[in-house]
Amino acid sequence: MKNIFFLLKNLLISVIIVCSISSCGNQDEKIIDNKKFEREPLGIAYNVKMFYSDSAKTKAILTSPKHNDFTNQTLNYSEFPDGVNVTFFDINSNKNTIVSDYGILYNSTSIVDLRGNVILKSHDNSVLKTSQLFWDAESDWIFTEEDFTFTSEDYNMSAVRLDTNKEFSDFQTGEIKGEVLIKDE
Repeated sequence: MKNIFFLLKNLLISVIIVCSISSCGNQDEKIIDNKKFEREPLGIAYNVKMFYSDSAKTKAILTSPKHNDFTNQTLNYSEFPDGVNVTFFDINSNKNTIVSDYGILYNSTSIVDLRGNVILKSHDNSVLKTSQLFWDAESDWIFTEEDFTFTSEDYNMSAVRLDTNKEFSDFQTGEIKGEVLIKDE
């Protein structure tokens, strides 16, 4: 009888050891697979049109051929890998547009990061060109740390760094190169 218990005990210990060793496989593959899943969008939409409004008044319209929804991420965002067009309206309902090759909307901050051939055209025919532009949809503020050119009736300039409201009536910039019209009073 002692031999049977001894035998069962040894068999049970052997099974536990074998199970433990076989479950210690390569966990890196599972981690890599989980990371791959985390980068997958929650959804993909095509020919998207998003409206941003305040008090039932449209402030901006964002359109894009493709929208990747990453709201499943810790810092959730929407990606527009095939380009984006943002039309926004000032206080007087004047239409202004921004186009770029790529865009990201950070949902928690309402900041849109536009990259690649960014062109902003204002209702007064002013044009801003840069490689990257941030637009804060909440405060209607535009900024970049990249080189830019700005042309209007009064300006023909290029500089690095821009920080301005969307009407360009209050802006700061780095070193300016170009022409600025100064009116005598």
